[in-house]
Parts: sequence; structure tokens; C-alpha cells
Amino acid sequence: MPNRIRRLAAIDLGTNSFHLVIADVKSNGKFSVLGKDKAVVRLGEGMTDMKHLSQPAMERALDTLRRFVLIAQSQEAPIRAIATSAVREALNKQVFLDRVREELNVDIEVVSGFEEARLIYLGVMQALPVYGQTILLTDIGGGSTEFLVGTQGSVQYANSLKLGAVRLTRRFFSGETVRSKGVDQCRAFLSGALSPVARALRGREIETVVGSSGTILNTAAMILAMRGEPPAEDLGNVTFTRKDLARVVDLILSHKTADARRDIPGMDPARADIIVAGVLILEQIFEQLHVDRMTTSRYALREGILLDTIQKIIGEERSVDHLTDIRKASIYHLAESCHYEPHHAATVRKTALALFDQLHALHGLGNTEREYLEAAAVLHDVGYHISHAQHHKHSYYLIRHSELLGFTDREIEIIANIARYHRKSHPKAKHEGYPKLTEEDRLRVRKLAAILRIADGLDRRHRDIFASVQCEANGTTLRIRLALKRDTDTSIELWGAERRKELFEEVYGRAVELEVTR
Repeated sequence: MPNRIRRLAAIDLGTNSFHLVIADVKSNGKFSVLGKDKAVVRLGEGMTDMKHLSQPAMERALDTLRRFVLIAQSQEAPIRAIATSAVREALNKQVFLDRVREELNVDIEVVSGFEEARLIYLGVMQALPVYGQTILLTDIGGGSTEFLVGTQGSVQYANSLKLGAVRLTRRFFSGETVRSKGVDQCRAFLSGALSPVARALRGREIETVVGSSGTILNTAAMILAMRGEPPAEDLGNVTFTRKDLARVVDLILSHKTADARRDIPGMDPARADIIVAGVLILEQIFEQLHVDRMTTSRYALREGILLDTIQKIIGEERSVDHLTDIRKASIYHLAESCHYEPHHAATVRKTALALFDQLHALHGLGNTEREYLEAAAVLHDVGYHISHAQHHKHSYYLIRHSELLGFTDREIEIIANIARYHRKSHPKAKHEGYPKLTEEDRLRVRKLAAILRIADGLDRRHRDIFASVQCEANGTTLRIRLALKRDTDTSIELWGAERRKELFEEVYGRAVELEVTR
């Protein structure tokens, strides 16, 4: 990173509240927080089982984002915005995303629950000295709760459950008064819902349990008040036990209305109406996962967004010619789980990247798109895991519905489409997935799929016969010179590339000529 300070803004669009953090980024890749802002937006309010963003909720969100954007602009800080459960699950999310883009010129990234957990882990490692430990991280949001087991920055297990303070309040505590029946039903529901995580953690050696999010930090504030300790300024690095939690749960349940709960020492008044569901989730996490004590982290998703963005900037400035570690690991994990053919994938990857690098003047794309092409090249044939027939469509489905850590929902859609179009039909508006992309992303897919098609065609027999690929653009022609590794018949490979070159010629406006040198 150059020896100058960059300024960044991260926005976390949660189901209950939105958070903004602005930071200066040092030359060593570290950051210092300049300022924060928060607003209780209740984006998930009025949703039917978190499936539809209401008009009032969208208006509240836009008003808050408008203010956040003005703050970021006043600090000359470029924005990265991440949306979680409420937007992730909403059937009308594209309407909201389009409005934000059109009215505020901000592109919101929608991430999976697994990616959300990874980003929170990145944030936590900046706040607590847990890098060398195996930790269990839990983050209770408004619409979902994320779980992660990690050590030394590596994710060993991640899961996201649809258990959130807003979601469960709507389901079990929709009236003004908390009733014992609702509490019992909520506990029983949570006991069953947490069983997949309990099974996954069985036998794992966890050294530290870390909790982040508003629910857990507010619980810590009430525990400090019960202990008679002065309120912590940021509530980070507070440790509490199962006994501490049980006392707070009893206290909260003894106050039957939100108005009454607002008088509890340490209670965040804006959270009083959803805290019952929140602490019951936390209680059952302690119970079902056999947690004895938990340490709070004041850093969470938004700080993780900052660090992830910094890592991407560093990667781009170093012109890395490979996928970043977390993205690479998730891509190859999917490939291996689908029993891919490593040698063919490596050959296609090598050829596709060679074409991409030499054709920069034509496509004008950067390192991010190079990663998309690399991922699609590795995964293009995973559809064989389902069936040989129409395997390109199966590849799309497998990639699109996989949890690829390090990639956003949009990026996964792009990669899935590039892989889908490595053969057969050219991209069409009637195809599944392709119409969901913006015009800019559709063009990215067409440019990258066009390269992938030729690269795949040049390894038709999966024999890796070419030592190098050299491109020469001249007027309306692109000549691709192919140097052989050994003297062998090339007719099948040339036939394969000839069949696949039409999309390239259509997208780039160049006639493709193939020439073999022996």
C-alpha cells in the first residue's frame, strides 16, 4: 500500500440497525477509527417471515443511508456497504438495491450468512487478542445468528441460523406483554433450532467464546450494572458467566412490558422491545452449546468490512495473479466436493488467465474480474457431478447455491454465469440468473465467458498439449498463436476452439484466427 493514508467508510445494513464506521488506513494495512454512527432502522419490521421489505422500512433505510453517505463524503471516504439477513431474504430486495444505487449512487453488497460470519471474525480479531486461539464466535442480529469456529484467521466451521431478536420477537412476543407461554415456546423452539450447531461443535476444543452484536453488548451492560461496576465506555472485552446471564434473563423476564424494561439499569431503551427474544437466544446458546463464559467484542461486521476491503486494496496494488487465500480455499473446496478433474481445470485456468492478461486493452477489466474468471475456470465443469448432459447448467446451479467464503452474493452470481456459459448457448435474457445481473455485470459475464469458452475448447481432449498462448490484435483480427509442448495432432483442440469462438468475436468485434507453432 502506498505510504499515504487512505480513508474508508463501512456501512452495515442490519435487520434491526444500520452502522457506519469511518477509518483512516495506514501504510501497514492497519486502521484507526475516526468516527461512528448508528441508527435503529428496523429494516425487517413489517416483514412476513422476513420475506418482504415494506415501503416504510425502505424509506427509513434510504433516509439513514442518505445521512451516512453525506458523512462519508464530508470525510472523503469511499463507501463499502454490506447488507445481511433482512435484505438477503427479501423477495423484493432488488427494488431496494436499485433505489439505493439510483438515488445515492451506492452499490450494496448482499452477503451470505457464512460470509457475514467470516467478516465478523475479521472484525473480532482486531479487537481481541484471539488470533492464536480456537474461538467460537456468535453474533445475534435482528434476523439471524451467526456462528463460527476459527483459529489464526482460518474458518473451520461457519453457520447462519434464522434466529434473530426481531424475527423471534415477531413470532413469540408480538403483544405488549410478555407471557410465560411465549417464553416456554421460544425456548423450546431455540433448543431444536440450535441442534445442528451443537452437533457440529461436538468434540471441538474451544479455547474462547466470543460474542458480538447489540444484543450481547447490551446484555454485558446490564450485567455490569448488576455487579455494581461502572458502565464500560465501549463494552468490549467484558467477560460474563452463565450465572451472570441467568440473573439478567430473570430480571428481564420479570419486567413484562417494554416500558418497564427501559428502566432496567444498563438497558438500551431502543432495544427494550426486542431484548426478551435476544437474551433467550443467548441463554439457549449457553445451554445447548455448553458455554460457561463469553467475552464481548466491540468490533464486529463493520470493522470486518474495513479489514476485508483493506486486504483487497493491498492485493490489487500488489497485482496478485491468484485468488486471495480465503476465496481460493472456498473455490477449491467446492471443486473437490464435486470431484472435479484437477488437471483439466488447471489447464483451462492457465490458458484463460493468459488470454485475459494479454487482452487487457480489449476488455479493460481489472484484478477483481480476473479472480472471477479464475474461479469460473476452476469450477466450470463441476456440473458433471450431477450429470454429463447439460452439465453447464448444473455448474451454474452448484456454484450459485454454494457458500463461497470471501465472495458476495453478486459475485457468486457472476461466477456462476461465467461458468454456465463456457459451452452451448450464448447469454440470453430468458436464462435463469443472467437477467438478475445489472447491465454492467452482464457485460462482464459476456467478456469473461467469451475467454473461458476458447480456453476450454483448447483443451478439448483434456491433454494439456499447448506450452504457451500468444495473442496479437491487428485491426479487426485477433491471432492466437499456440506453441505445442510436443508434436501431436491438434485437430480436435482447434475444432473445439473454433466452435467456441463466436461469442468472443461477437463481444470484442474481432475475428479470431488460431495458429499452431511446432
